[in-house]
Amino acid sequence: MSTHFRLMIPGATTDDGEVKITAPYDGSLIATATAADSAAVEKALATAYGLYRDRDSWLKPPQRIAILEKVAQMMSDQVEELTVEAAREGGKPYGDSKVEVIRAIDGVKNCIEVLRTEGGNVIPMNVNASSSNKIAFTRKEPIGVVVAVSAFNHPLNLIVHQVGPAVASGCPVIVKPAEDTPLSCFRFVQMLYDAGLPEEWCQSLVVNDLKVASQLVTDSRVGFFSFIGSAKVGWMLRSQVSPGTRCALEHGGAAPAIVAADVNLDEVVSPLLKGGFYHAGQVCVSVQRVFVHESIARELAQRLADGAKLLKVGDPTLPDTEIGPLIRSREVDRVETWVNEAVEAGAEVLSGGHRISDSCYECTVLYNPSAEAKVSQMEIFGPVVCVYPFSNIDEAIAQANSLPFSFQASVFTKDLDFAARAYARLDASAIMVNEHTAFRVDWMPFAGLRQSGLAVGGIPYTMHDMQVEKMMVLKSKEL
Repeated sequence: MSTHFRLMIPGATTDDGEVKITAPYDGSLIATATAADSAAVEKALATAYGLYRDRDSWLKPPQRIAILEKVAQMMSDQVEELTVEAAREGGKPYGDSKVEVIRAIDGVKNCIEVLRTEGGNVIPMNVNASSSNKIAFTRKEPIGVVVAVSAFNHPLNLIVHQVGPAVASGCPVIVKPAEDTPLSCFRFVQMLYDAGLPEEWCQSLVVNDLKVASQLVTDSRVGFFSFIGSAKVGWMLRSQVSPGTRCALEHGGAAPAIVAADVNLDEVVSPLLKGGFYHAGQVCVSVQRVFVHESIARELAQRLADGAKLLKVGDPTLPDTEIGPLIRSREVDRVETWVNEAVEAGAEVLSGGHRISDSCYECTVLYNPSAEAKVSQMEIFGPVVCVYPFSNIDEAIAQANSLPFSFQASVFTKDLDFAARAYARLDASAIMVNEHTAFRVDWMPFAGLRQSGLAVGGIPYTMHDMQVEKMMVLKSKEL
């Protein structure tokens, strides 16, 4: 029997039916959840805004810290349950889902650390006539109601990155997880309640009608809008936010990796395989375009293909599965179409190139697809890696920079000058040297540039965005 999740909006009396949550691997029903209608969203916004406007009701930092500490402990006690839940609903293999859960626990702890260690600033005074006899300082306050719209591919950790900083910053938060993967979010929100957070301070909902979701985002009572998802939806919503609402958008890209001729191939293959096929390529900074010096391009491509053929694709809840399904069957159809188009235009298939089932696609390595092919131009978000030969570094950099995306990139080399040139000239917010493009720790800045996003992610940076620094200037003849 599947589980049903209630609407997590205190006081809501209406709804819009149910959302069915199915396992992407086999389509089995996992759970159902009550969907919010327009009246429920209005109730959530009114409740959250009322809390923000009532300063006497604000949660003090010691309360927030105590709640988050309890949540971190609850998560630590339920690692196995959270892992299986994330693997079932999102399709990320069990081993990688467990890593996600561990990261999420660490993320909650990071929120506590930031809250304890980052405060306001002292502004210099007594440095000229007008600033004489004055002292000025700032302290941080919550920015207002936070609305968080999340993606499917990291169903627990993304929620922690959006909701955790809001709770730590003292902001009332309303979170809408992806309708494909809301269960990890619901579990996390329930843990917040169980840890002592009043339900009104963190409300969660899913919808059947996207107009209802737009109503949540565009309301003038929203102080900060956090979005993780597709560029098309993110930029559309950003264009509709109310004047004064700050926002952060995290989209995706077509991450490039440049491989110099001097590398040890044995040291390069493993990180490229991991970065390219982790979560079946459904990662916003997944290795997609690998530019390899022509002297070793064919050999490296073949080694990647050989490694890809050995990866076990299947049921994500099994401990030995390395690659799981795509989130929806239509994504398998899309990846299949893109690969077929690339092959017809001259790309060589070194591994994969076919669907395994309605939910799974083979780990595919394409050699030298056309620059005009979709696999070269757009984010694949599937288990496909493209390898392109180049003759000099500036040619590779030009190809890497040719798309409107700019997120994370990699360079593999033993040559410091080669690495420094790539770092200085690649259009990316972060350059990994001798590491794949999908590397991340949750306290580092994580920023999509150009069409890849807006503002900076990473827990400390998100907490900064969810707060304002309010200054006080004191005048006294004794100062």
